[in-house]
Amino acid sequence: MSLFDAFRRNLLLWLGAALILAAIALSSMFVVPETKQVLILRFRQPRLIVNAYDPREGYGNSGAGLGFKIPFLDQLVWVDKRVLNLDLPRQGVLSTDQYRLEVNAFARYRIVNPVRMYAVAGNEMRVGDALKPILGAALRDELGKRRFAVMLTPERDVVMTNIKNALARSAAQYGAQIVDVRIKRADLPEGSPLESAFERMRNTRQQQALSILAEGRKQAQIVTGGADARAAEIYSASFGKDPAFYDFYRAMQSYRVTFGTDDTSPRGSATILLSPDNDYLRQFLGRKP
Repeated sequence: MSLFDAFRRNLLLWLGAALILAAIALSSMFVVPETKQVLILRFRQPRLIVNAYDPREGYGNSGAGLGFKIPFLDQLVWVDKRVLNLDLPRQGVLSTDQYRLEVNAFARYRIVNPVRMYAVAGNEMRVGDALKPILGAALRDELGKRRFAVMLTPERDVVMTNIKNALARSAAQYGAQIVDVRIKRADLPEGSPLESAFERMRNTRQQQALSILAEGRKQAQIVTGGADARAAEIYSASFGKDPAFYDFYRAMQSYRVTFGTDDTSPRGSATILLSPDNDYLRQFLGRKP
């Protein structure tokens, strides 16, 4: 074997060894982005969390960047660090006043404990699948204890808080934290149930209107009666002091009705002929000194 052949064979060996070492080195490194946290498993047992979620973490101070693991021994489980969406399909809910509602809701959550998440669910996708029926049950339980009109009042915030707390207790078992729960729509189903509900709402509002109108009339009669009694008292006191004024006042009332000056009296074309010295017209002549 020539010297050149020995050198070439050794060079190939060194190149092969270098490539193997490079491959091992590359497989031992990984890059963690800002939006991800990584759970490192060794023999399927949690060993370390890289770039774990920390609510006190300042901007730019995360653990993202280059990480290392032992090739062929360590396994990486990638977990999203951001707030995740959970959209709930339309749910049928029966309120206490017998309204059947079609409710669309959503929740926002974050994985804060990847170790518990992996132990219970295995990955973040299964966490969302597990939380959907829990959210649906909490929604039906809370809305089933209230009237439909609650969804249109400030009490709606109390309902949302109760649903969020119920969901949060179950989400903690999966290593998740509930950020928010909201109802997008709460509609009555189309067709006969919707028309029936509208008819019941219409009848309820009409009954309320009649009750308010009756109460208003009652109060009006009370006020009118009191005013009439007070007016009669004032008239009696005035007429007792000056009988001539009473005679003049009654004559003016009669003239207003007879001659059609009252807007409430019917207007016709009748003609009245009276002599100037008629006793009925004596008030037009004025008082004689």
